[in-house]
Amino acid sequence: MAVITYREALNQALDEEMARDPDVFLMGEEVGVYNGAYKVSKGLLDKYGEMRVVDTPITELGFAGLGVGAAMTGVRPVIEFMTWNFAILAFDQIFNSAAKMRSMSGGQFSMPVTFRGPTGAALQLAAQHSQALESQVAHYPGVKVVVPGTPADAKGLLKAAIRDDDPVCVFEGEMLYNLKGEVPEDDDYVIPLGVAEVKREGSDVSIITHGKMIHVALQAAGMLEKDGVNAEVVDLRSIRPLDTEAILNSVGKTNRAVLLEEGWPHGGITATVAALIQEEAFDLLDAPVLRVTQADVPMPYAKALEKAVKPSAELVVEKVNRVLYR
Repeated sequence: MAVITYREALNQALDEEMARDPDVFLMGEEVGVYNGAYKVSKGLLDKYGEMRVVDTPITELGFAGLGVGAAMTGVRPVIEFMTWNFAILAFDQIFNSAAKMRSMSGGQFSMPVTFRGPTGAALQLAAQHSQALESQVAHYPGVKVVVPGTPADAKGLLKAAIRDDDPVCVFEGEMLYNLKGEVPEDDDYVIPLGVAEVKREGSDVSIITHGKMIHVALQAAGMLEKDGVNAEVVDLRSIRPLDTEAILNSVGKTNRAVLLEEGWPHGGITATVAALIQEEAFDLLDAPVLRVTQADVPMPYAKALEKAVKPSAELVVEKVNRVLYR
């Protein structure tokens, strides 16, 4: 397998799907001439032309709505947001149109549209540009939500999103674009939506997470191993639909769970997963389920405060030690 960056894996997914299906097109701010704000669409304008790689004005609500309308005709638009923070302006189209069109039309319209862009905190981008909003989007029935944490998952999940007949929101880690990893070169390499993966086998505790936080979880697992603790790391990859079987299988094996996410605690993904474990696996637990999240405040700009607010491997280790009663 080739070793490429997360950015290149996304570009490869777009290129292969546009080559495979002439109904796939890309639209968003700076996706054409500038090759994308994060260079994910590099070279696509030259290869596919301006009818399939469409630069737009700074109008998130407008071009998201164009994507919804286009999808209703049967084509497969991919809508790039420069960041999901800006996509808040387009939530009406995602939640009230894309998510509901199939059920409100009695099944007359499918909605094969993909919304994608970076999410979460980077380095000192402050409160309005550092939000992990996947839990908010996943709240709405009718949309699917995926959060790839590796280059291979980025390619496989984006290709699955583009081929899906329902709206899929792809949250890309803003700090992951330069991350390198092995990626299959097969044109039909597709990761089914709603399937988690155990990124590290373990027997003492389950650390369940998604997206950029899998790297924090793996770092914590490495620290714990030096102390004799064998932690399992489960990458959800899709947070809607959620792979409940994978979660319960892991908890059934380790009998302890620490849940980790980049977003805020109130109404977060970890809250949903904790409720699931309590409802379906309470008798398997040897300790309460604990969570690690971003502190419940807007992201500060100051570097020291930003570091204090973000989830860390040290916090995960602390919570693991608590569920192990160490």
